Parts: sequence; structure tokens; C-alpha cells
Amino acid sequence: MQKRDRQDLMLNLIGAERIGRQDVLAERLSERGFRVTQASVSRDLEELGVEKVDGVYALPRTFSTIMEFGLRSLDTAGDNLIVGKCDSGMASAITVRIDSALIDEIVGTIAGDDTIFIAVKDGIQQERAVKKIWNLFSKGL
Repeated sequence: MQKRDRQDLMLNLIGAERIGRQDVLAERLSERGFRVTQASVSRDLEELGVEKVDGVYALPRTFSTIMEFGLRSLDTAGDNLIVGKCDSGMASAITVRIDSALIDEIVGTIAGDDTIFIAVKDGIQQERAVKKIWNLFSKGL
């Protein structure tokens, strides 16, 4: 839960302030009770699709589209598993979309109610798969 809460706060901070450096973002998170390293801030920014525009972090244009579909987060677990969290009842629909994309890095998926397990071959494949899944849901739905 902490990662999702931290990432939600990051998006709120980026939407509310002009933040241009990861250390400033880490400081703002720390002020609100999240102890983070620059490395975890960097990973979160990449996972969320946050980019710099004119020297400041900007919310991803596709974020609202992804959220409307119900996909909330993708977290890694070890080198061979990605755990997706989504709105209640949406895991099967999201998993069908992932499976139909035939992403080479994915070995298989399992859907629950609000959680998806995505198996990959190794850590390199895991990173690629996370990016491809976010891109899959970033395209116009």
C-alpha cells in the first residue's frame, strides 16, 4: 500500500507545485511521512510516466486514461513477477487486454478481483514488460 500511496502523493505534488529536481520531490515526500531515496523517486517517476517539461516535472498526459480503465499500479516482486493493482472487478478485463497484446516478455498472467500476477522470464524482461503494459494502457482506449 505504501508505494501506491507514495506514488499518488507524488502525482499530487507534481500537479500542485513546480518541482524540477528529484531531491526536492524526495524532501516533499519526507515532509509528509514517506522516507525515500533518490533511486526510488527515479523509479516511481519512470513507472508513472512523469516527464520533465521546460525543466519541471509534468503529469503524464495519458494518466487519466489509464486511471479510467482501472489500472492503478504495477509493482515488481523479485525478478520474475509483476503485481498489478486495479479497481475492484477490473482485473480480468485488464488481464485479457494484456494477454491479447502478446507481449513477448510475459510468460503468463493470473487475474483475481483487483490484483493481477504477471510472470516474466527475468529482471530484464520484467522492466521491459512493465513499460509495454503502461504503454498498452496509455494508447487511446
